[in-house]
Amino acid sequence: MFAEETNSVGLTSVQYAALNMIQEVPGIDQASLSDMIAFDKTTIVKVLDRLVEKNLITRTRSESDRRINHLNATPEGAQLLKSIHPMLDRSDKRILAPLSAEDQRKFMEMLTQLVQVNNVYSRAPLAVREDLLARATPGPKSRKRA
Repeated sequence: MFAEETNSVGLTSVQYAALNMIQEVPGIDQASLSDMIAFDKTTIVKVLDRLVEKNLITRTRSESDRRINHLNATPEGAQLLKSIHPMLDRSDKRILAPLSAEDQRKFMEMLTQLVQVNNVYSRAPLAVREDLLARATPGPKSRKRA
């Protein structure tokens, strides 16, 4: 449903997750981004290549450590994020539509619990980096997608 709703913008769910986190934490490095969106470090490079090709992010080599690239959303990337949120809202509503409001709330609580408990078994476990979140751009809370 994500793909159906966002088809017009040409972004995969992983590209969205990466772009969203890059916008939220300007200057984030590739390894930290990988941890924050729970996607393996090898494959994230291909995702970032595509985002650079689409002119949605910039990748700048660190002056202090040439192994590190800092990532930033371009104005085009920031605008795309603004335009995609209504599409994600529609996708969420479609997915949850068969459930009552109370069941939707319970389902999301249980799903969150399952994800948290099973995170340790992931090939790319989600790592919440409080140091990076402290640097996050203030504003509306981001949407989590992967």
